[in-house]
Amino acid sequence: MKFNKWTLGLATVGAVSLASAVRADEAKMSQLQTALSNTTISGYVDVAAQYNTGNQHGILEGASSVPAGTGNNGLSAASKLDSFSLNDVDVAIDKPEDDSPWTSGYHIDLNWGTDAIDGIGNVGANLISGNASSSIQSVQNFGVRQAYVVMRTPVGNGIDWKVGVMDDIIGYEGNTDGGNPNYTRSVGYSLEPTTLTGLIGTYQICKIVSVTGGIADATSGNGALSSKAFAGAVALTAPDSWGWAKGATANIGTVLNLEKGGQNNFYAGVTVPTPWSMLKVGGAFDLASVADEGAGAGGPHNDSGWDLSAYANVQATDKLSFNLRGEFFDLEAGVNPYSFGTPNLFNNGTGEEITATAQYNLWANVISRVEFRWDHIDTGEAFGGSPGVGIGGGGSGPATADSFLLAVNLIYTF
Repeated sequence: MKFNKWTLGLATVGAVSLASAVRADEAKMSQLQTALSNTTISGYVDVAAQYNTGNQHGILEGASSVPAGTGNNGLSAASKLDSFSLNDVDVAIDKPEDDSPWTSGYHIDLNWGTDAIDGIGNVGANLISGNASSSIQSVQNFGVRQAYVVMRTPVGNGIDWKVGVMDDIIGYEGNTDGGNPNYTRSVGYSLEPTTLTGLIGTYQICKIVSVTGGIADATSGNGALSSKAFAGAVALTAPDSWGWAKGATANIGTVLNLEKGGQNNFYAGVTVPTPWSMLKVGGAFDLASVADEGAGAGGPHNDSGWDLSAYANVQATDKLSFNLRGEFFDLEAGVNPYSFGTPNLFNNGTGEEITATAQYNLWANVISRVEFRWDHIDTGEAFGGSPGVGIGGGGSGPATADSFLLAVNLIYTF
């Protein structure tokens, strides 16, 4: 075969063009690999089977009589009665900060399921319409639970900022299912905001003390465009010199919605090791105060409710642990924890809750739990009846002071 100069010229130009395209693609790939080099993907799949003893007729119709923690968050509790449930599929994408003074990164939490939380605090059944009290819950509930940019400013030890949507900064229990000691949530958890949308900074004063604070869109209230919430917390950690008590933590914090109709939350909690290395104990106090603008002829006044909880963890072996929680709440003029998570300004009364959880991690990467929970109301709205029905009252079902739950919970983490 003969090649003339024209043919060779075209071949040379084509080779150069191809090489340039390859180099351009390699450059783009290199930029992408650099951008993703420190990115991690993690998450979990949370499923459960739940049995509620007794006649549940009326609880489905009167959702305010469903115990808050039976839905893991209170909002989708009715859909889980005597049912299997896909609670949450969570996928987290992270690019963490490095050690440089002006470092940055990001965090994203995407979640699906009956307990999925979106960026404005809606949970589970509230993400789609028409399913709030259905015993068959769609698993297509979707939310961006968290999405924020992290940045460090080199002031003192460095201030780490989060800007965007993030988990609330107060509370003994959090939004990550496997990070909590029990399958169901506490009544105290139901009193707190779920998420914050705003700017939050954290400063580590020393190894013992760190402070967190910032401003966010209002988490409750009359919904005015300019309404803002102010959040702050202080965390204390016991040093190694404290012997068996080293690592003990104490936290105090608040989320304030100062405009009328807003809810103000105050929290204090501790976790303490004991001389018996297998045992840790903890406690928490939650107070919610709601400014009620439409409180009848008496005009504005504050409705408040509080919850006191105690925790114990026994790590019997590497795989076997036991977690116990007990609570007493007084919400006679405060927030109703048996509603669908919205503050309700009416008398709900006083009561107790006890939860016992056995956890045995038989399979790799799987948290497996069996849990029994008992809720009891001393005064106020009863279980099994219509909303507002007291103990022994009528309503759509037999009213009772007690509610029981037995559940099996499996969480695969990756």
